[in-house]
Amino acid sequence: MGLFTWSEKPSSALQGGGVIGPDERLPWAQTGLMGVQHVIAMFGSTVLAPILMGFDPNLAVLMSGIGTLIFFLITGGKVPSYLGSSFAFIGVVIAATGYAGQGANANIGLALGGIIACGAVYTLVGLLVQAIGTGWIEKLMPPVVTGAVVAIIGLNLAAIPIKNMAANNFEAWMQAMTFTCVALVAVFTRGMLQRLLILLGLIVASLLYAVFTNGLGWGKPVDMGGVIAAPWLGLPSLHTPVFSANAMLLIVPVVIILVAENLGHIKAVTAMTGKNLDQYMGRAFIGDGIATMVSGAGGGTGVTTYAENIGVMAATRIYSTAVFLVAALLALLLGFSPKFGALIQAIPLPVMGGVSIVVFGLIAVAGARIWVDNRVNFSDTKNLVVAAITLILGTGEFTLKFGDFALGGIGTATFGAIILHWLLSRGRAV
Repeated sequence: MGLFTWSEKPSSALQGGGVIGPDERLPWAQTGLMGVQHVIAMFGSTVLAPILMGFDPNLAVLMSGIGTLIFFLITGGKVPSYLGSSFAFIGVVIAATGYAGQGANANIGLALGGIIACGAVYTLVGLLVQAIGTGWIEKLMPPVVTGAVVAIIGLNLAAIPIKNMAANNFEAWMQAMTFTCVALVAVFTRGMLQRLLILLGLIVASLLYAVFTNGLGWGKPVDMGGVIAAPWLGLPSLHTPVFSANAMLLIVPVVIILVAENLGHIKAVTAMTGKNLDQYMGRAFIGDGIATMVSGAGGGTGVTTYAENIGVMAATRIYSTAVFLVAALLALLLGFSPKFGALIQAIPLPVMGGVSIVVFGLIAVAGARIWVDNRVNFSDTKNLVVAAITLILGTGEFTLKFGDFALGGIGTATFGAIILHWLLSRGRAV
């Protein structure tokens, strides 16, 4: 494939479970629809993370689009990925700024300086990987480790829709209705409709939710007031970074988590596509690092490769990087259009929760698929123990603190799996 060109496949290529690889694409109309689906998948978390830190969510969406374009350019359009707001920064940003949890963060500049510093270190890690290669990655992350790490990315996120996106029994039923709608589309449709299972399931579930609430009065109604009031075009508020040694020392260690997330992302896509993307690992780190610096320089959050979009790829088996180019451009549009942002935010939270259950579950299953495809031998006690401990660390959000820095579930599970596998492999045949 030449730079930024894709081999076009007809829509009929989707029949019989066909796969669209990173260097291929569907006709632009269908590629555009897939881009919309990826934007919807990332939107909930990309908006929620900045709200929890007192950042401007519209600016975060804009920066996610810019960051994804930067990633696309630096990886040469070879790695399918969307960069959205990273949750790994939330705890350290709150600690560094003393944010009380309500309204705008008055000390946002301190956080931005730390985010830029973190992105710079992340970029240096990428340059190191570029210089010494990726052979060490295969030794550190054999299939038993990779499968477990990918699985816990999904399992670690499971509590978000289950605990935080349904306030009562009715909303829990609406979540169940949503994932049932997605499942019905996935199983009983074919071709492009089947590949748009997340988007179509969400639309159908949202309409049914409106019937039950606005029509029958059974729950919190859909409120379109914010959509009507929001302007079509508007500039998000920019902020100036402030470089404080204390804030930077607190925030920079997040790079460990970003590296773990990006490793897991590339390993997951490699397993799903059958194409070894390790050669782009260094460029992926550099792209994510530079995107984080650019985002922080303008007032946005740090960014990372998004698990939600891995789930969409796992469901659709469309890995075309052209889809992410479209998604990035759509995010730019959303960032400059408060009305479009308000429309996405008007999607009922239980419906987003039901979609999240599907997406996060698909990520977990993608990890199990790595084990199956690589015939990981679980009669080997070492493999059994490594996988078992990793799954519980990640799912249970096992956290280790180093001063004010906390390494949460995904980080402890990733590095725990790598270290444990290395330790148990000493002095015995692997």
